[in-house]
Amino acid sequence: MQTHSQHWQRTLQRVGQRVADSSDYQLSGRITRATGLVLEAVGLKIPLGSGCRIEVATRGRDSERFAEAEVVGFSGDKLFLMPLAELSGLAPGARVFPMGSGSRAGARRFPLGPSLLGRVVDGSGAPLDGGPALHDSPHDTLLTPSVNPLRRTPIHDRIDVGIRAINGLLSVGRGQRMGLFAGSGVGKSVLLGMMARYTSADVIVVGLIGERGREVQDFIDNILGEDGRRRAVVVAAPADTSPLQRLQGAAYATRLAEDFRDAGRNVLLIMDSLTRYAMAQREIALAIGEPPATKGYPPSVFAKLPSLVERAGNGERGGGSITAFYTVLTEGDDQQDPIADAARAILDGHIVLSRQLAEAGHYPAIDIEASISRAMHALVTPAQWQQAQQFKQLFSRYQRNRDLISVGAYTPGHDPQLDQAVMLYPKVEAFLQQSIHEQADIAGAHAAMQSLLGQGAPS
Repeated sequence: MQTHSQHWQRTLQRVGQRVADSSDYQLSGRITRATGLVLEAVGLKIPLGSGCRIEVATRGRDSERFAEAEVVGFSGDKLFLMPLAELSGLAPGARVFPMGSGSRAGARRFPLGPSLLGRVVDGSGAPLDGGPALHDSPHDTLLTPSVNPLRRTPIHDRIDVGIRAINGLLSVGRGQRMGLFAGSGVGKSVLLGMMARYTSADVIVVGLIGERGREVQDFIDNILGEDGRRRAVVVAAPADTSPLQRLQGAAYATRLAEDFRDAGRNVLLIMDSLTRYAMAQREIALAIGEPPATKGYPPSVFAKLPSLVERAGNGERGGGSITAFYTVLTEGDDQQDPIADAARAILDGHIVLSRQLAEAGHYPAIDIEASISRAMHALVTPAQWQQAQQFKQLFSRYQRNRDLISVGAYTPGHDPQLDQAVMLYPKVEAFLQQSIHEQADIAGAHAAMQSLLGQGAPS
């Protein structure tokens, strides 16, 4: 009996040694369905947001190639996957391997830090500018704990954006989040580039989300310029990338800004555009079966917007800040577009660009009547606030009577305020216009406005 027991012990030891010497086993599932943007897989139990590798066919039989995807939903034992790039060579029953524990956003795989200044990267942190890889940069996750709103530094310091109309009439504070509402082709990219070049912020983070590839190159070379690029990081996720890459690009740009803010820097975050971010989330949500709610946008879109925007702003007291400008595309210049309406509710102010002004050659085409900075009253002196209100009243009075003036029905002497508005309007219009190569600081903007209003004061 002892000999038999020893025999089985030796046998078990040999089997155990063979198992120990063999390579680690790897869990895998398989693709059962591919419809549109979404792939269905079975055989795996991994959480939402986790990354996967999908085996795809290649021309050479001995080589293997894998495509990355992310778990975006599940139903029973089925996982819904969305690839990060366009798939080719996918076959029925293709194997799916998990990419480790945790979510893609929770993996420490995104480069951060000052070494990214002057660089152009994609939504995963891979260089697009032909420069060296960023392996030596510190890497971290996209997930960060939210800042306690009671511990944030209040908005009380102004930031110079170099635009006369904004500095004088729509003052922006450090840590404020502003929306730039515009249709296509009215000069929003040029205005953003001017801010990036002329701002007093320490670091600029630009997220180009869902833009045409040509516009990405044009923005970097011609609009941002060499001076702006030296202290900027550009994250580009163009329109031809997957919806996941566009979402990830916006989150990564925000994460970069948070990293600089936590290091005590004052950051200007430019996101172009918030609407394309929402559209990417709509594509994903509709693909996995979420019902549309408002003009084709599922409810998850309106939950994603504040979770992204609230990450910007001032840090804890004594720390840095993120002043953010988010562009919002208004379809057909409709200011009641659902994304525009949602963005207006969660931002700290909005700057509206007018197509009518742009078509008249008025740049930047800022509609000061429709624009507002909600933090301005806490940033300027009572005298500066009064000047800004007086300036807007003059502009508004002239606009309301523009038709009468153009047809010759206006007669001086009946309305002193209208007379003043008509007299000063050419200088008012000149104050609001600014060339792309002109920089206007805060002091200069207020001095110019004070001089203008003083000329129209009654003697």
